[in-house]
Amino acid sequence: MTEVKFLYGRASLALDLPEDRLAGVLQAREFQPEAPEDELVRRALFEPIGTPRLKDLARGRDNVVLLISDHTRPVPSKVILPPMLEEIRQGNPQARVTLLVATGCHRASTPAEMEEKLGSLAGLPLVLHDCDRSEFVSLGHLPSGAELRLNRLAAEADLLLAEGFIEPHFFAGFSGGRKSVFPGCTNRLSVMANHCAAFIAHPRARAGLLEGNPIHEDMLDAARQARLAFIVNVAMDADKKIIRAFAGHYDLAHLAGADFVAGLARVRARPADIVITTNGGWPLDQNLYQAVKGLTAAEATCRPGGVIIMAARGEDGAGGETFLKTFREEKDLGRLKAAILARRPEETIPDQWQSQILARVLSRARVILVTEAPREMAEDLHLDYAPSLAEALTMAETFLGNGRASITAIPDGLGVIVEA
Repeated sequence: MTEVKFLYGRASLALDLPEDRLAGVLQAREFQPEAPEDELVRRALFEPIGTPRLKDLARGRDNVVLLISDHTRPVPSKVILPPMLEEIRQGNPQARVTLLVATGCHRASTPAEMEEKLGSLAGLPLVLHDCDRSEFVSLGHLPSGAELRLNRLAAEADLLLAEGFIEPHFFAGFSGGRKSVFPGCTNRLSVMANHCAAFIAHPRARAGLLEGNPIHEDMLDAARQARLAFIVNVAMDADKKIIRAFAGHYDLAHLAGADFVAGLARVRARPADIVITTNGGWPLDQNLYQAVKGLTAAEATCRPGGVIIMAARGEDGAGGETFLKTFREEKDLGRLKAAILARRPEETIPDQWQSQILARVLSRARVILVTEAPREMAEDLHLDYAPSLAEALTMAETFLGNGRASITAIPDGLGVIVEA
């Protein structure tokens, strides 16, 4: 037997798997960082990619807005922000720095969640972006034709900056970089137009793909129109520790980071009848909406008609009321998919993109969910429920009628780019 540990919440779930049935364990290659986390960030700030140093950009810029991540992202803001703030103060000691939480269409982070993320920095001026209620400025249109409406605080900044992290993203190619602006600080209608059914169905809207990805192209143009001047993005290991940092131009520094992450994350598919995966543990497996991301890694290596087992703690429940409602009210998967694909970009509804991708996965494989979310919630989402990985595996074997079915394990479903 081979013991595999699957990221789950703030810990992991262990499962012994028969070696003669194990097709493979897909995980990113390990990388030994060259320095402590804070030193990696400082080195990146000292040698930015494609821009002057941040201290030079800050000269004469009094209204500085720094886009930061919300509670759903494991960005180590406590490590990234202090050296960024030092550079800003070196360039302009009088600069007013406002932290704008780039929530996109997520729920607002609680004070406790932001205090945990920011620590001693929690006393800085802090504004939570709200995709429905914030004040917005129209900057024009994106390559897709969608109107770009940006949070007024970001639009009127003398100097717009962003922190973030880079990992494979299931339809934007990679997280980080331009995503702090869009969808991070735009209004709901802009996001929905970008996340339309046609773009989500596009063959280039997949993990690890940027060139030719229409979702990425909109996001990149949004960052340009918003005048995003400088980013600090990090790559992290499975323990959410920084292993490399990238600073500078919103596109060039992000591309350098994406290339680095891709070099570690690309793995060959190991087709199997059963695939066991996760949503990367805390904080990304807080709800079932986010857990769709990890399912796409399993989708890429599960044989048609197979079973995917997803371990996602889900203590926050569904994470998207429209997402849950879509599946609860339509039991016919074919009709659900057809209704989504028939919608024009301007008709996109909240959470539609996540519903579309989950429906795609369910068309290929049965999904068993191991979670602390209510069983009825899992079943409303057309998922089977199991209280443990061991019971989920037994269920999968029963569904397949094969006690010797092959198994592929993905301990961190967000950390890999699975290629044929």
